[in-house]
Amino acid sequence: MNARTTQMDDLRLIALPSAVNCADLFVRFSLSEWALSALVNDATYAAGQLVGAAVASADPRSPGFITVRLRLRGDCLVIEVEDERRSSTMVLPATLPDSQIGIVNLEQGGALIWCELPLPIGLTAAEVRLPRREQRRSPAAQRLASARPSEEDAAVDPQVIQRIFTALSRPSGPDRR
Repeated sequence: MNARTTQMDDLRLIALPSAVNCADLFVRFSLSEWALSALVNDATYAAGQLVGAAVASADPRSPGFITVRLRLRGDCLVIEVEDERRSSTMVLPATLPDSQIGIVNLEQGGALIWCELPLPIGLTAAEVRLPRREQRRSPAAQRLASARPSEEDAAVDPQVIQRIFTALSRPSGPDRR
């Protein structure tokens, strides 16, 4: 297996119960961009279990941050949840197979819990179609640009500029005349 990551996406969340739903949406969106719809059900389930483990170990009064990360590597999709709390006590969810899951205590504190899901048969991370983004304006930016006067229409009157500079150079305060 090639251990090189070919694509990665991550999302930082607060370790509250709502993080499970946010992670679900994040996984669905990322996998749809990567055209890996065949993995959506397994990946959302695994991510929900991992994020749920992080949320369960968090103090609800001071939950801290978690990072949900998806990585395409070799012939698998790796789902990681990093708990940044120094005293993280995450435990592996019993609902995921042991051969595809692990937990690592990080040197700087915190923990990383992960799960690997195999890519569809015959597909490697290097062959996954990644999204292509065009250099184009959003519809809102296009409307704004069309509403602005062109550079030719925006000629500046030197007298207006002089009046602005004169007004700015006056002393401010109650004695202003």
